[in-house]
Amino acid sequence: MTHVCVVSLSFQLQQGIGRPSVYHAVVVIFLEFFSWGLLTTPMLTVLHETFPQHTFLMNGLIQGVKGLLSFMSAPLIGALSDVWGRRSFLLVTVFFTCAPIPLMRLSPWWYFAMISMSGAFSVTFSVIFAYVADVTDERERSTAYGLVSATFAASLVTSPAIGAYLSAWYGDNLVVLVATLIALADICFILLAVPESLPDKMRLSSWGTPISWEQADPFASLRKVGQDSTVLLICITVFLSYLPEAGQYSSFFLYLRQVINFSSTTLAVFIGVVGILSIVAQTLFLTLLMRTLGTKNTVLLGLGFQILQLAWYGFGSEPWMMWAAGAVAAMSSITFPAVSALVSQSADPDKQGVVQGMITGIRGLCNGLGPALYGFIFFLFNVDDFWKKNSKPRALIPGPPFLLGACTVVIAFLVALFIPEKTSCSSSSSQLSLNDKPHPDSKESMSSLAGVHINTPLPGSDEESPPAACDADFEPLLHDSIV
Repeated sequence: MTHVCVVSLSFQLQQGIGRPSVYHAVVVIFLEFFSWGLLTTPMLTVLHETFPQHTFLMNGLIQGVKGLLSFMSAPLIGALSDVWGRRSFLLVTVFFTCAPIPLMRLSPWWYFAMISMSGAFSVTFSVIFAYVADVTDERERSTAYGLVSATFAASLVTSPAIGAYLSAWYGDNLVVLVATLIALADICFILLAVPESLPDKMRLSSWGTPISWEQADPFASLRKVGQDSTVLLICITVFLSYLPEAGQYSSFFLYLRQVINFSSTTLAVFIGVVGILSIVAQTLFLTLLMRTLGTKNTVLLGLGFQILQLAWYGFGSEPWMMWAAGAVAAMSSITFPAVSALVSQSADPDKQGVVQGMITGIRGLCNGLGPALYGFIFFLFNVDDFWKKNSKPRALIPGPPFLLGACTVVIAFLVALFIPEKTSCSSSSSQLSLNDKPHPDSKESMSSLAGVHINTPLPGSDEESPPAACDADFEPLLHDSIV
């Protein structure tokens, strides 16, 4: 009897509960990001207490190392998941990504060291998108990605406010404990409930197949950037606009807390409000703008909002300015879904995977470079020391990195003006001179192009390319943050 129970439990651990579905992926994503979102306020406090002299610089280095490691490891983990299955890599990525959480109160130094090193495994979205691709057909995939995106956004809209409330009433220790328990629940859910999505036949046929360097090379897609002038312009636009955005994600909450003096409650409310506005902008306004202005003009409008937002952050020194700029930031979130549509119009259907892979690679690289760049600029301008010594400072530029970011987006705007817009889904002029033969719906292409993910309160993610090049039916790149 005991032997039967053990065999039954082993079979359940191997098979999970029910058939593999999008809802399994949704639960995994929600629990992981919810646990990290709870730590938004305590993490800022611990960061300042651990590195009181160079808070912004150390924050930039920590997030920069994590981002670069994620960029380097994402293609390899995606390729390995094609051989060993998605479920095992979901377990590995979630476990190592959440491993630093209990160390926050035990040893802050080890906590931040582990956050940096965990970047090598912080690519949950790469595996999640491959999982979703396994369990959906082409027609259902856009809806499935939308559900994952909405779940990701919902977890980050709600969890910082809950974490701030628990911290104010019960202390940071309870917040860390709750976050640790939720992370453990996520790991147990993967062990007990998540079934393998990759068919047994595919796994058995791929066992023993060597992983080529091209599959694991994070720079492989970037080498093809210059082979088409239109794609080159789009990639330059993405790099110049996303580099400051990645830096902003890594440091903006710390900036609001340390420089603008937002309280924990105000910061949590700010995240929630701007997050909800971003969701509205990427659903209602994006659809309306795409239909009325066209794809290219929507990209230009999003870049314009981003310039205004970053300039406002750079020159603003009062809380109301941050709230106003936050509303503008919500509107600037339409840029990258519109870029995805523009890419789909500029490439042949059989070249979508290659081009979207370039965009994914560039954004992943920015996730490593952006935080380090912002941290260095904060350090270069002595922002920490200046605001500590002056209770009511009169700096001409309170936030130098944001102003520099606005300048790079201005250049991105000028580059985007030269991008030719394709208005027809079947235009014969959108021929790419790329020699590769990717298959966007294949398991290899899905896992390697799925994206780079940074599991912090401001994480990152990307998605598979759209199957068609029509601006009325595209799959937007999942935005890296709701704020």
